[in-house]
Amino acid sequence: MAERSYAVLSPVQGVLSTNKVLRNTYALLSMTLLFSALTAGVAVVTHAPPLPWFIVMAGFFGLFFLTSRLSNSAWGLAAVFALTGFMGYTLGPILSLYLALPNGPQIVMTALGGTGAIFLGLSGYALVTRKDFTFMGGFLAVGLLVVILAMLANIFLAIPALTMTLSAVVVLLMSGFILYDTSRIINGGETNYIMATVALYIDIYNLFINLLQLLGIFSGDD
Repeated sequence: MAERSYAVLSPVQGVLSTNKVLRNTYALLSMTLLFSALTAGVAVVTHAPPLPWFIVMAGFFGLFFLTSRLSNSAWGLAAVFALTGFMGYTLGPILSLYLALPNGPQIVMTALGGTGAIFLGLSGYALVTRKDFTFMGGFLAVGLLVVILAMLANIFLAIPALTMTLSAVVVLLMSGFILYDTSRIINGGETNYIMATVALYIDIYNLFINLLQLLGIFSGDD
C-alpha cells in the first residue's frame, strides 16, 4: 500500500506564512486605499451625484461576492480594486457635501486623521501584543446586526439623536472589528490576503464615514 505523506507546517513555517499574509495584506490595503481615494477624488471633481441606495448595495454585494469567489486567483486582485474603487466613488458625493460646508475641509481632514490614528493604533496594538481578539467575533456580529436594524428603523423615524448614537456605536464596532480582523491574520484565522484586505478596508471605510458624520453633527453643520 502506498504511504501517504502529509505536509505539516512547523512553528517557524507557520510564523513565516503569517508574516507573509500580513505583509501582503498591508501592501494591498495601502494600494486599495490610494485607489479608493483616487476614485473618490474623481467623483468630487466631476460633481458626481449620489448613487441610488439600491445601486450602492447591489454594487457592493455583487463585487464583494465576486472578490470572494476569485480570491484564490490572480483575478481576485482585479476584483478587490473594482470593489474598493467603486466604494471610493460612492464616497465622493458624501465628501462633496461636507466640503461645501464653511468648515468642511477641516471636518474631512479631522475625520481622515482620526481614522488613520485609530486604525494604526489598534492594528499596531494587536500586532505588538499578539493577543487573540477573535473571541469578540460573536459580540461584534450581534452588535452589527442590531445597528443595521436600528438604522433601517431610523429611516422612517428620522430621530437625530438616534442617528448620532448609531454613528458613535458604529465607530466603536469598527474599532473592535479592526482588532478582530488583525487578530485573525496573526493567529492564522485568515490566510487569504485578498479577503483580509477587504475586511480591513470595510472597517476603515465605515469608521471614516461615521467619524465624518459625528464631526459634522458636533460642528453644527450636519
